[in-house]
Amino acid sequence: MKTKSLLIAFLCFFSFLMLSTSVQAQKENTFEIYGFAMAEAGYNFKTINPQWYDALRVTKLPASKNEFLPDGKIFYSVRQSRLGVKSTTPTSIGVLKTQFEFDMFGVGDDAGQTTIRLRQAWGSIGKLLAGQTNSTFMDIDVFPNSLEYLGPTGMVFYRNIQIRYTPFMTKQDNLAFALEQPGASADGGVVNEFTTVLSTVKSVFNVPDLTGHYRYTGNWGYVQLGGIVGSIKWRDVSDSATLQLNGSAVRWGGAISTNINIGKKAVFRGQYVYGEGMENYMNDAPVDVAVTRNYEGNTVNQPIRGKALPIWGATAFVDVNWSKLFSSTFGYSVTTIKNTDLQSQDAYKQGQYGLVNLLYYPVSNVMTGVEYNFGRRDNYGSFHSTISEVRFAFKYNFSKILSWN
Repeated sequence: MKTKSLLIAFLCFFSFLMLSTSVQAQKENTFEIYGFAMAEAGYNFKTINPQWYDALRVTKLPASKNEFLPDGKIFYSVRQSRLGVKSTTPTSIGVLKTQFEFDMFGVGDDAGQTTIRLRQAWGSIGKLLAGQTNSTFMDIDVFPNSLEYLGPTGMVFYRNIQIRYTPFMTKQDNLAFALEQPGASADGGVVNEFTTVLSTVKSVFNVPDLTGHYRYTGNWGYVQLGGIVGSIKWRDVSDSATLQLNGSAVRWGGAISTNINIGKKAVFRGQYVYGEGMENYMNDAPVDVAVTRNYEGNTVNQPIRGKALPIWGATAFVDVNWSKLFSSTFGYSVTTIKNTDLQSQDAYKQGQYGLVNLLYYPVSNVMTGVEYNFGRRDNYGSFHSTISEVRFAFKYNFSKILSWN
């Protein structure tokens, strides 16, 4: 009840700020349908989890020597194909904007399938936005011009349900804050004697994550600072009188990202991010919390405890437009996690990701190209696995905008 009251109060506050802003409304209604059809074919010289046959997700590389064998597989896919609609409607308090978008890249229970997956579903008016879209902590402009779907492992990338307030947004400055849907995953480690006990420990999320960013833009490019803070809690719902496994951790993180123009034909895209318990917001990282030994406090009743895992990530790519017909992208990204003493030897520790491509644009709205992708997974133990892929892609864009008074 307390959480609902706080949420209602925030909504009322944001609504007041939105309504109190004088905005000159546009005069036309617009409706746009857009998207692209994309087909790709490639060859994986090694192996990966079959559910991710057409993407380079480093966390899904083999965690042991014989996992996902045999090596060497060809793949075809149309799962990146996308369809969306946008609209704008003038009102007395500002322009109402909406977006609904999906692709065919199944994840979760649909992993590996060609099935509808929601990407965007939001509406905004004035300075207020509500719905599912890119996290306010995220900077989508860091994403390189790649053919591979998933992208750099070391960047913040998460579409989340949120309520966002943007105090100001100009050509030079952009400041935004949001209350986002919380969530996390955990690793119970190798403490076999506590396997049954840990099954009764449940996650508790009773406050939203607070995210924000500030961007400054100049003729040279831009720089953006992002941040996140949130609460992760867990409760033991069993009737045990001997063990005390309740606990909590603070999720937090900060990121700095940039686009820097290199002459008139190239752009550098970079980001560095560091935090604890925020793996959920990274493009490709595993659990947020893991079990560790309790070296302090009551070690009899609480021999183990949960710990928010520290993580850092870096991304550096360059997009080059050689001419109106050709472009290239090349770069590297890395993510590193500080594991706990009770995580297993096959727990994920570090991921590396790189690519280089050559893209060709023969006519408007048509693109084809070739790309080489490389990835490496390092475990908490000594094992590591690598992957090399070559892919070809064909992409056809479409868009139609209707407008009326």
